Amino acid sequence: MDTILIKGGKSLNGKIDIAGAKNACLALMPLTLLTEDKLTLTNAPKLSDINTFKQLLESLGAEIEFKKSGREIILSTPEIKTVRADYEIVRKMRASNLVLGPLLAREGHAIVSLPGGCAIGARPMDIHIDALEMLGAKIDLRDGYLFATAAKGLKGCAINLPFASVGATENLIMAASMAKGTTIITNAACEPEVGDMIECLISMGAIIEGKGTSKIIIEGVSQLYGAKHAVISDRIEMGTYMLAPIIAGGEVEIIGGNIKLLEAFSEKLISIGVTITNSLDGVIVKGPDDRLQAIDVKTEIYPGFPTDLQAQMMALLTTANGTSILHETIFENRFMHAPELIRMGAKIDISGGKAVVEGVSRLKGAPVMATDLRASVSMILAALAAEGETVVNRVYHLDRGYENVEEKLSNCGAIIERIIT
Repeated sequence: MDTILIKGGKSLNGKIDIAGAKNACLALMPLTLLTEDKLTLTNAPKLSDINTFKQLLESLGAEIEFKKSGREIILSTPEIKTVRADYEIVRKMRASNLVLGPLLAREGHAIVSLPGGCAIGARPMDIHIDALEMLGAKIDLRDGYLFATAAKGLKGCAINLPFASVGATENLIMAASMAKGTTIITNAACEPEVGDMIECLISMGAIIEGKGTSKIIIEGVSQLYGAKHAVISDRIEMGTYMLAPIIAGGEVEIIGGNIKLLEAFSEKLISIGVTITNSLDGVIVKGPDDRLQAIDVKTEIYPGFPTDLQAQMMALLTTANGTSILHETIFENRFMHAPELIRMGAKIDISGGKAVVEGVSRLKGAPVMATDLRASVSMILAALAAEGETVVNRVYHLDRGYENVEEKLSNCGAIIERIIT
């Protein structure tokens, strides 16, 4: 099992390219199930999660080809060969549940295993199920699988989501795009990745209004067509690398970054002395000359502070001057990185959904273990500024959402390498 070795203490200076958004690409790929025509996605990230979703879609009958070194994905599904999404594939990734809506829309029935993924919270399927049943589906849970049918087809209606779930919003949009009549979704998720899906669906012939708002109106159509669509840049990867020069020192230009995608996050950084400026190609980030001041952070649904940047922010605050408090409001089990940071000398106390971080002057390198995707990269960020060597184990979590981490950081002066075992 691969590990990553980091020798801390080197400041970072240079440029880092941001890839296409993992979460956007994973929501775009199942759109192939809605049409017999070819769907081409450009600016795709090269990640293990993308390969996992490829395997799932191919098991259903999709034909998928990677071109331009994996940056372009060509998908076509002239025929659905099976509506069963097996546990052996679905268990690997939460986003696998996104085949449920399109299979119901196109075939009128689906058998989808309950999904797996990172162990950061329950993330139940209740919202997905309730919303799809309002469209006319009947869904039963048996032996760990969702058995869904829509014998008379799906029919549009008004749906108010009890929580602005990204996955449920995406599943519902896909299903409603080919339902009869009009669907109005209120309290919909407003994340840029949802907007990216809407843009692609519109180019495929869908009739959708309300992109970027909590109210989405969908007029169902009988057929969708092929399209070519560029995946938006990854705002979570952008935020992660924005923190790197702040933690390690130096100045880095984030190529392809768009500060409008991370306004709440950027405001927090600016408030503690970080300099963030727009450039022709992206965003330039420079850390303060003095020690950072402690700050309180609360994760919220978009456009609030992203839960997917909470672990990385905790790594930053471990060496801030004073005591910081992080409130995690999205997932109930998303502080699993804290014990690993404590191994490096951090002072962190966890109580329910609150983490109290008392800043220390310096972290020290240690062997640590990645527990989930974002936790894995928080270990790497912490290691950049720590004394001595840090070895990060179980980096397969990292490979699910970050590509070429070692190359991107080493090009800016970090001493980091992957040990292949």
